[in-house]
Amino acid sequence: MISINVNNAIHQVAEDTSLAAVVTKLSPVQNGIAVAINNTVITKAKWNNTKVSNNDNILIIQATQGG
Repeated sequence: MISINVNNAIHQVAEDTSLAAVVTKLSPVQNGIAVAINNTVITKAKWNNTKVSNNDNILIIQATQGG
């Protein structure tokens, strides 16, 4: 198991876990979100092939409407 920090909360995940698996587990909404690992935005097309690493800082942001 490795430790990752997602939106300032520590989570334990298995080694070789994809970013897509993390987002699926921790975000109730899959559309209209942006995800960054260690301050680098990862496009949705790359989530399945991007593996998280020990001590990664992951930020999941939900887009909102407003004016």
